[in-house]
Amino acid sequence: MGGRLRVGQVFRYASSKDPAPADLDGYPNFHHVTHSPGLKRALLEAGINGMAKVAAADGKRRPAILIRSSPWKAGTEQTPWHDVFDMDNGHVRYFGDHKAGMTVPPGSTKGNAVLLESFAEHQGRTPTERASATPLLLFRSVSRNGKPKGHVEFCGLGIIERAERLVQWGGSEHTNFVNYVYDIALIDLTTEDDRLSWAWIHARRNESATAAQTLVSAPHAWREWVEHGHSALPRLRRRVARAKVTKVAEQRPEAGSTEAKDLELIYKYFDGRKHDFEAVASAVAARVLRGAGNSYVEGWLTRRSGDGGADFVGRLDFGSGLAGTSLVVLGQAKCIKPDSLITAEQIARVVARLRRGWIGVYVTTGAYSVPAQTEMVEDQYPIVLINGLGLARELKSMARDDHGGDLTICIERILSGRETVVTNRRPEEILLE
Repeated sequence: MGGRLRVGQVFRYASSKDPAPADLDGYPNFHHVTHSPGLKRALLEAGINGMAKVAAADGKRRPAILIRSSPWKAGTEQTPWHDVFDMDNGHVRYFGDHKAGMTVPPGSTKGNAVLLESFAEHQGRTPTERASATPLLLFRSVSRNGKPKGHVEFCGLGIIERAERLVQWGGSEHTNFVNYVYDIALIDLTTEDDRLSWAWIHARRNESATAAQTLVSAPHAWREWVEHGHSALPRLRRRVARAKVTKVAEQRPEAGSTEAKDLELIYKYFDGRKHDFEAVASAVAARVLRGAGNSYVEGWLTRRSGDGGADFVGRLDFGSGLAGTSLVVLGQAKCIKPDSLITAEQIARVVARLRRGWIGVYVTTGAYSVPAQTEMVEDQYPIVLINGLGLARELKSMARDDHGGDLTICIERILSGRETVVTNRRPEEILLE
């Protein structure tokens, strides 16, 4: 019943189509991984390859559509379009198979007809309708050993969000022609370790199984989409940014640990005197930024009210003379309960204050929610996040360096001997110092 297709994995697609060897020329054999004993082979001979429908008890269904994009053909007379594969953000824009010189209607070509039928299925309004919808398995040709043919990369599992007719230009006579283009959402396979099991497609090829029964083998995100429909796609879409996100549990000290006790001490020390926490946050931010090998200058704390989303200001210097530049650092400090979360909206308020050439630093005794981090990575916010665990570790390190490991004395020394002053100066004035 085949194997597993991992997103980003390159397969050998040999002309022999022999499923016997698991590997060919150092690559997994496409025909081995997609082998269904007793059934026709899964093929990528065309751009759009619809598997034959099966007549199940609950109606006909197409097991899958295998799509192949050939980047090396893009921009040619026969293939003037350029497919877009944005795998990091779960989006593919794929052009249909109507070409210049064809006399049949654009929607009646073999590939377009299959995808338009699938698009109608993907618009199903009930879980029952969506259970029978055809999954799209997307591949693109990749060059290996200087040859553009013979190898394909698996790009993921897709659902058609939109189909659009458009006018293109191409062909040997350079004429206009009408084609379809499809916006396809790649769905998240994180639960399956970014892999798609061919056993699911094999189950969909079994006419004795109902569409609902085949869902047992389907990826988690596909089952969620079947249950909730297109409204769930924003949270089911593949996002590579999630790999750069730290889980909330990993941002917090282990219960009962020394770090947990240190963080609790810090929180209780500043509970009710949050403005004093800003001085410690500024000192910790300076230590973190300097620790990355940068030159950092602490500026000042903003006043208790009217700070507009900033608690402290600093300056990050790079290089010197004509080969140097400086960035304004706008800092936010939030002393909250260690089990509390900073939201995307709270981070966005700081980012909204940033101008070109500025960066932000957010220091908290709590943790950052996963949606907040995801938004930060996807929107490329220029901001550094320091959570409660990081704060406790930095302060403890400062205490060991200069205060015999006593965290309370370290905090008191920061507050009594702090270089930062409280003022209402404009942040950009830090560049003049």
